[in-house]
Amino acid sequence: QVHLMESGGGSVQAGGSLRLSCAVSGFRVADGEMAWYRQGSDNKCLKIAHIEYDVRVQYYLRFGDGRFTISRDIAKNTVDLQMTSLRPEDTAIYYCAVHGGWPDDCRAPTNGDWGQGTLVTVSS
Repeated sequence: QVHLMESGGGSVQAGGSLRLSCAVSGFRVADGEMAWYRQGSDNKCLKIAHIEYDVRVQYYLRFGDGRFTISRDIAKNTVDLQMTSLRPEDTAIYYCAVHGGWPDDCRAPTNGDWGQGTLVTVSS
């Protein structure tokens, strides 16, 4: 059984940084697509980035602006999301997933395996 647990969320002021980590069990992060998503007050489930088995990385939408960096640690079997220059509009629940696809609602995904999410709050 695949289990994912996000950590590293919290409250930060605008301009600050956070590093989220996703610990995975039951699946090797080097074996498939690992991705980070977020869902904010607009209730849209946005895919931030994914990292493939061959370490190729893809950022989506505006998340390729250099403020977000996805990485993985095979030894620890984790996938991280480094976030810098955070803005109030980055406030959201952040989720990691294995083969998560493109759900309409991160809280009710129909594909893959997902963590419970970690809350990031950015104050101005």
